[in-house]
Amino acid sequence: MSLDANDLILFARIIDAGSFSRAAEQTGLPKSTLSRRITQLEARLGERLLTRSTRRLAITEFGERILEHARRLLEETEAATAMALHRQGKPRGTLRVAMPPDFVELDLTQFLLQFAAAYPEVSLELDLSPRRVDLLAERFDLAIRAAAQLPDDATLVARQLFRQSAQLYASPAYLARYGTPAAPAELLQHVCLRLISGNGETLPWKLTRGNETWEGLPSGPLAANSLGLQRNLAAHGMGIVALSEIFAREWVAKGLLLPVLPDWQLPAVTIWCVTPGRRLQPARTTVFIDMLRKVLMEKTGGVAGG
Repeated sequence: MSLDANDLILFARIIDAGSFSRAAEQTGLPKSTLSRRITQLEARLGERLLTRSTRRLAITEFGERILEHARRLLEETEAATAMALHRQGKPRGTLRVAMPPDFVELDLTQFLLQFAAAYPEVSLELDLSPRRVDLLAERFDLAIRAAAQLPDDATLVARQLFRQSAQLYASPAYLARYGTPAAPAELLQHVCLRLISGNGETLPWKLTRGNETWEGLPSGPLAANSLGLQRNLAAHGMGIVALSEIFAREWVAKGLLLPVLPDWQLPAVTIWCVTPGRRLQPARTTVFIDMLRKVLMEKTGGVAGG
């Protein structure tokens, strides 16, 4: 029995994509070709790898066992490709990047124009979504994430891009109407805009001033997972909002927001760049990270990460 390693790699790509249609989009091969190659592979192996219907694609028990070997081949192929790309002096190829949707608020248009001009042979695909993408299964090259700490994951590598201080803000109109809190405990009597985390939980506010700490769960009629939306609502007098300096600076400069409890600080916001740990980083990924870090530092004046 002679097996074509490329067919095994295609099998792994189809499983990772979740359907023949998505795999066809990712590989650039016709759906009919993928179906024919898998059928031929099954014929050589003598057993079904997949059960197919008009609605779903399911892997068989035998297919699960073959998938382990197929994924090893895929990883080795990607490692060899990444090594070749890493050695190239000129970055090229497709770069898939996932970012939080609030990054739109930073107006990265100029950065993207500069990147396209500097690296015309790199095809950039951006996914701006609040969900936490699976870099390996969805075949992303890197993801930008905001978190104090990231969960341990042996398959991923996280690098700190920059850190930003954070505090509370409200509009002059809101403070004129409801008063300015003089201590953190008074926040419980105010209207606050609550942030929803990626797992759907409302995040508490943790304030510090020297050795003093205060923690409370803000209350208010609105909660959202978008800092940009919360900032806009706060500027229109909807309540007190917790923001990092990156999102508040311009609005404070325009007089649309004022610091609340300026002596008290929220935990610093860390922006991370996450890449697949089992792949040698291609040149296109390296130059994108370096350029993005430089632009964000210029925009925010944050503390650079390693």
